Amino acid sequence: MTQILSPLPGTFYRSASPGTPPFKNDGDDVAVGDVIGLIEVMKSFHEVKADAVGKSIRFLVDNEDPVMAGAPLAEIG
Repeated sequence: MTQILSPLPGTFYRSASPGTPPFKNDGDDVAVGDVIGLIEVMKSFHEVKADAVGKSIRFLVDNEDPVMAGAPLAEIG
């Protein structure tokens, strides 16, 4: 398993805006560079990208959860 860690402290979002589909769902394939979510810090949004390839992603945090820098967001299997 490879973990994707939060690059910044802030709020984690799984989609670009309310009402739009998430970037990735649990069980989706992941390629290097795929956006898996956003971290919001003081009204600024930063993409979180996968840095590994995997057959399945499993999120460890929910949409709109507060996260700390270095906290695991998801695992790629």
